[in-house]
Amino acid sequence: MSTSSHGQTGYIPSKPVTATADYLDNRVGVAKAVKFISRKVFPEHWSFLLGEIAMWSFVVLIITGIFLTMFFEPSMAHTTYPEDALPASMAGVAMSEAYASTLNMSFNVKGGLLMRQIHHWAALLFMAGIVVHMFRIFFTGAFRKPREMNWLIGFVMLLLGLAAGLTGYSLPDDVLSGNGLRITDGVVKSIPVIGSYASFAIFGGEFPGTDIIARFFTLHILLIPGLLIALVSVHLLLMVVHKHTQYPGLGRTDHNVVGYPAFPLYVAKMAGFFFIVFGFLAIMGATISINPVWNYGPYDPSPVSAGAQPDWYMLFLEGSLRLMPGWEWVVGGFSVPLSVIIPAIVVPGLLFTLLGAYPFIEAAATKDQREHHVLDRPRNVPVRTGLGVAIITTFVVLVLAGSNDLIATHFDLAINDITWFFRVAIFVLPVLAFVVTKRTALALQRRDRELALHGHETGRIVQLPNGAFMEVHKPLTPEERWILVAHEPRRPMEIEPATDRNGVERRGYRMDALRQRLSRFFYEDRVEPLTPAELAAVHHLADEVEGDDGPRKPIHGGSIGVEMEVSQGHHDDGTGRRSTSVATLTKR
Repeated sequence: MSTSSHGQTGYIPSKPVTATADYLDNRVGVAKAVKFISRKVFPEHWSFLLGEIAMWSFVVLIITGIFLTMFFEPSMAHTTYPEDALPASMAGVAMSEAYASTLNMSFNVKGGLLMRQIHHWAALLFMAGIVVHMFRIFFTGAFRKPREMNWLIGFVMLLLGLAAGLTGYSLPDDVLSGNGLRITDGVVKSIPVIGSYASFAIFGGEFPGTDIIARFFTLHILLIPGLLIALVSVHLLLMVVHKHTQYPGLGRTDHNVVGYPAFPLYVAKMAGFFFIVFGFLAIMGATISINPVWNYGPYDPSPVSAGAQPDWYMLFLEGSLRLMPGWEWVVGGFSVPLSVIIPAIVVPGLLFTLLGAYPFIEAAATKDQREHHVLDRPRNVPVRTGLGVAIITTFVVLVLAGSNDLIATHFDLAINDITWFFRVAIFVLPVLAFVVTKRTALALQRRDRELALHGHETGRIVQLPNGAFMEVHKPLTPEERWILVAHEPRRPMEIEPATDRNGVERRGYRMDALRQRLSRFFYEDRVEPLTPAELAAVHHLADEVEGDDGPRKPIHGGSIGVEMEVSQGHHDDGTGRRSTSVATLTKR
């Protein structure tokens, strides 16, 4: 510490610090980058931590994975477990080098079992963080322009996470992981014409071959982590370039960010959260056993362990396979096993394609080319919210179906009855979930409309001078009212006629008509948001009724003008009435 000429004390960095900073700044311009990042503003909300859970779990995966790589032998060569090594139950048992090194790591390397279990729990948490983070983005509309590319990057990271889980889960070469590889081999062989050739190429011969562990090891520790690190870097870079999204609130618009600077507050929070995630995973790894491979034994193609399921993020594939009947076609001498192709390729392909392409589907329904930085409330986009819940319901049904044998044994039920229940549920429950979620979102919008108009109910009844009775409502705060009325109206797309004034068919009409039908699916059933004029009218009426409270100044939600517009199509004005041509006041 030193005292300046003005009598003030301040911190003077040491010479090595200043020299290093000066060296980096002169050669790579690090000062500008640090200044830009440190002044970046990040909004505050608990849901933003979901992405950080995935990121820090990935960091833990990298740290523990480096440790495990030093002791794992990715070889399927045959060996015999030493007689004097733990566990004693495996002494003298023939096994592969991969399985032997896994046992040795778990029982004879200090901290080896702890690292294995932390690594496995971190993988489960990493996938859970990605899935929940993506659905947070989906339900709030954070994928809209300019973040479509970031959505696709996150989507690819999800697929890479699944690939990392499959390759890592198979490395110990025990009975459980070997059964999973047997299913993988069956799926590959189900592909018409090229299936058997693809299986030979992947496994290096007839299943299980001698090369698959070494190949999966290379994918698991090199290729997939490298791609994930690159995508995470680009993902974070785009987040900085586009600025962070924020939830609706007073003073928050698409042109600003309300929050805290990255340095020092947000950096300190991120560092603290990393240690929380790491500590949580360390406690789980130290106290909760996971994947005890010594209980299963080395892989042998003949036995299949009962009650075996993969990790939760792959369980939907298992459930899909269990639900499909044993259908098979023979076309041109080639067997087409629909019992494998449909559940293992077609169904996941449709679900993931819908999830990855959704931002572009919704953009086609709106033709909205504006940038969006303020998030949606899920209730204000009922169709999107309904579709998200329907997708989640589909995955939940498939996950439960993947545990049909455990459900049967634990609850003493017939497995055939359980399987048929899930076969019906996979078609019925997603549709039911969509309808219920959509109607619930519309009902919540109507409730918000009434709340914005009249305030909170208090249960206090007063009698007016004219003898009438009325309930006194508690006024909303400006923050509450802004959240309820600040969202924009969404209406079905209007298109030009099929023919021009000369009777000539208009080019592009069919595509426009398709987009219009898609737009009607999204926005035909809706609740019109309140307008400043409607709020002002209600406040004016309240001033006339309760004049002794003095004049009230209506809150218009900012500088929003008012215009008269005719809304075509079905809409709900908040009272449950629907009409096909309604004059409404809308925000401009």
